[in-house]
Amino acid sequence: MEIRLSDILSVPNRVEEMDVAIDMAAFKNRGISYEITDMSPVHLRLTNLGSQRLHLEAQFMIEIAIPCDRCLTDVKHRYEIQVDKKLDVDKSEDDEDLDDINYMKEYQLDIDMLVYEEISVRLPMKNLCKEDCKGICSVCGANLNHKECGCDRKVADPRMSDVLDIFNNYFKEV
Repeated sequence: MEIRLSDILSVPNRVEEMDVAIDMAAFKNRGISYEITDMSPVHLRLTNLGSQRLHLEAQFMIEIAIPCDRCLTDVKHRYEIQVDKKLDVDKSEDDEDLDDINYMKEYQLDIDMLVYEEISVRLPMKNLCKEDCKGICSVCGANLNHKECGCDRKVADPRMSDVLDIFNNYFKEV
């Protein structure tokens, strides 16, 4: 959803408050789609500071199901997000300070992009369901947190294959 900023900027010291519902069922990042299990509307407060400057305040809650990096079990992450930024709408698009602001184009504020950027900086680098997660079996695919499958998962170092062949041949002869 986009909000026109020209109406707010036309009246000095104008304050606009609104709740904006974001219609997002999933959060997509790097080709992966994460299910959004809960999300509150974005409470937005825009204040005209004069001289084509705005004070942007936003707050919302979102809960995302992210698969564990080892066993692929969904782990729910709840984020209470608060944004507090001062924006200079009058800066030219060539200005280097605006490179980080993808949610504002001329006199339009893209709330969906603001939400997307705030979520993406909060995603965990490594997501585990628990610290001692055992992951999944590389042979049969069983979740090792629930049961031990009994598969032989020992992986021989390919650099040692010639040495292992020599030992195996030696013990066959003896």
